Amino acid sequence: MTKEELALEIIERLKKEYPDAGCTLDYDQAWKLLVSVRLAAQCTDARVNVVVEDLYAKFPDVDALAAAEVDEIEAIVRPCGLGRSKARDISACMRILKEKYDSKVPDNFDELLKLPGVGRKSANLIMGDVFGKPAIVTDTHCIRLTNRMGLVDGIKEPKKVEMALWKIIPPEEGSDFCHRLVFHGRDICTARTKPHCDRCCLNDICAKAGVSQ
Repeated sequence: MTKEELALEIIERLKKEYPDAGCTLDYDQAWKLLVSVRLAAQCTDARVNVVVEDLYAKFPDVDALAAAEVDEIEAIVRPCGLGRSKARDISACMRILKEKYDSKVPDNFDELLKLPGVGRKSANLIMGDVFGKPAIVTDTHCIRLTNRMGLVDGIKEPKKVEMALWKIIPPEEGSDFCHRLVFHGRDICTARTKPHCDRCCLNDICAKAGVSQ
């Protein structure tokens, strides 16, 4: 089976296993996802979803957050860890959105990368989830699972994993595929325990079935 064939088979099986998988960060506007994905660095999505409720209650839109003092933002987001740096990035990012983009999030990948605190993973998430464009989000689950499954070969650097996956994942499938990897990585192909290969829908085609790495 070629990598392309393996990828298509994995995509189809994960669709059946997790038909409703989507982004686990709560948001109803593009700028909120931008804020949440910055807060999610080294923090669980569940905690971020709780913390942002207080943040948005006090600063309900881009303009309000752009006008906020960094200390005010930090006081609220501190439970997500790295509070000072995250607050600085959020503040600077919202100011740029207000001044340069009419308080809207740009729908261009390269423009997103220019925003403070936004890397390829965040930009891809926004491109896929908000704008419905081809995207591959190489978070820790994606990197771990695609290596275990044999879709990539011993590649740990996020950008290199992303580039390798672009070659074998149909563009229209990338975003949802990565969301399903998150669910599968949490439930079955876990990081901190031995993977539950006996319960895995991919155990007959996975390169590392039964082997923890």
